[in-house]
Amino acid sequence: MSAGSGDLPAHIRARGDRDASDREITYPAAPNPLSVGVYDNHAHLEFADGDNPMDYSEHLDRAGAVGVLGVIQVGTDVETSQWSSALAHREPRVLAAVAIHPNEAPLLHQSGELEDALAVIDELAAKPRVVAVGETGLDFFRTPPELQDAQQDAFRAHIEIAKKHDLALQIHDRDAHDAVLDILLEVGAPEKTVFHCFSGDAALAEILSAQGWYASFAGTVTFKNSEGLREALRVMPRSHILVETDTPFLTPVPSRGKPNSPYMIPFTVRSMADTLEMDENLLAAQLTDNTIDVYGRFDDNPLDELGSVLRGR
Repeated sequence: MSAGSGDLPAHIRARGDRDASDREITYPAAPNPLSVGVYDNHAHLEFADGDNPMDYSEHLDRAGAVGVLGVIQVGTDVETSQWSSALAHREPRVLAAVAIHPNEAPLLHQSGELEDALAVIDELAAKPRVVAVGETGLDFFRTPPELQDAQQDAFRAHIEIAKKHDLALQIHDRDAHDAVLDILLEVGAPEKTVFHCFSGDAALAEILSAQGWYASFAGTVTFKNSEGLREALRVMPRSHILVETDTPFLTPVPSRGKPNSPYMIPFTVRSMADTLEMDENLLAAQLTDNTIDVYGRFDDNPLDELGSVLRGR
């Protein structure tokens, strides 16, 4: 079904954090295609971004042209979680994650709506092609101390939903590493636990490695001042690394500051391969294997044939 047709709108969010300057904000040119396909483990295709926003079908078409096999579309509230589930139901290149974002949860708690919202997430988590609960977690950068207890309670509730439905957990962790770890160890993490847009250092990567958790690296790993992230990447077992765009945010170098899209992921994959001193095709095959291990398969995809050969399948 084409974007904007039926009951699924092309966009349900406008990007609100662009500056108000007069400069043109356009999507960058596509990178050279990957020879071995990968998956974008975390994207928000519901956003309209840039001066000429793309709908989800154009995002996916451009991504496929550079070897991106599919996308995990991630909800952040009831509306976007419902949208993500609906898109995954009709679009074979998409699987869904559903949750109340940690910055939304305290606001819903204040209005008395959090319990009902979590009940909707629980219902959505049982639907076909919903493969993760996320993004959930803690954000002490934007959430003031007086609201952090509610945020932590919501995180615990999401963990229980993930375990109830045997789904992966996608964690948003901003300025809250210790508290996130404390809660995961207190209540018990789901078998497949992913730190989305990993923002820690080598010490945190060592903890993830010991626990068998996954680190998903976004465009931030390509930034000049992100040597700490690159060191964390070197620490992580290659079997437990993933790659994502966090579209429309965190566009990788060389297009930092431009709108992001799943088709930009080859830049991040190649940067990761350079950091690991690893052949990019072998890394891409590993990343695809890891994605399938965490979320299961999307659908049979002819773009994945070379990866299957490299992985000996």
